[in-house]
Amino acid sequence: MPLRALAAVPLIALATLVLGTLAMLARLIDGRGEASRALGRTWARLVLAVLGVRVDVRGAEHVPERAAVYAANHGSALDIPILLACLPADFRLIHKRSLSFVPVLGWSLRFAGHIAIDRRRPFSARRSLETAVRRLREGVSLAVFPEGTRSPDAQVLPFKRGSFVLAIEAGVAVLPISIDGVKRVVPRGIFSLKPGAVRITIHPPIETTALAAGGAAALAEQVRRIVASGCQED
Repeated sequence: MPLRALAAVPLIALATLVLGTLAMLARLIDGRGEASRALGRTWARLVLAVLGVRVDVRGAEHVPERAAVYAANHGSALDIPILLACLPADFRLIHKRSLSFVPVLGWSLRFAGHIAIDRRRPFSARRSLETAVRRLREGVSLAVFPEGTRSPDAQVLPFKRGSFVLAIEAGVAVLPISIDGVKRVVPRGIFSLKPGAVRITIHPPIETTALAAGGAAALAEQVRRIVASGCQED
C-alpha cells in the first residue's frame, strides 16, 4: 500500500467528519443549501490535495448560465470529488442511494440537495427522477454518471437512457464531460494511489429542445461517443 494513501485515510476521514457536520448544520440556517454545497466543494478539494491529485479543466467556456445536464464517465470513487471540486457550475449530483447511508458523507449530500436514486425500486426511482426533472425546470443543473456503475478499466461503458430522458423532458442541454486519467492515478482503487494529474474536458452543449423522449437512446450514444473521445487513458 503506498505510504501516501495510508497517511491520507485519517486525514480524509477527519475532513469528512468536520466539513460534513458543518454542511448539515449550515442547511439549518441556509434553506437553499448554498453553504452546504460550498463546504462540499471545500471537502472535495481537500481530498484531492491530500491524495496529490491535480485536475486540469478544459472547456469551461462551454458551461451555460442556464440549467443543464452534465453527463460524465465513471471510473472510480474519485469522480465525485473531482466533479464537486472542479466542475465550474452550481449543480446537484444524481447518485446511487447506497451512498446516502455512508455516515456523514451521505447525509451531507442529502442536506446539500443532491439526489439519490434507488434503481432496484422502480417506484422510488421514478419519484426521484420526477424530482430531478422538476429541479431542471426550476433552473437547477444536474450532474450524472450515465454508465450506472464504475467502469473496471478506462473504457467508457454504454450510457443508460434515463439521464437523457430527464434532459429531453425538461428541455435543457446536455454537456458531455470526459474525466481522463483517473485509472492512472488509482488503477485498482484508492489504496493503489499514484499521485498525478487528471483532466476534465467539458464539451460543447447538445440542445434537446427539438427531441422527443423516443430519441433518448440515440442521444445517450451520441454523448457516450463524445465523452469517450476525450478519454485517452492507456
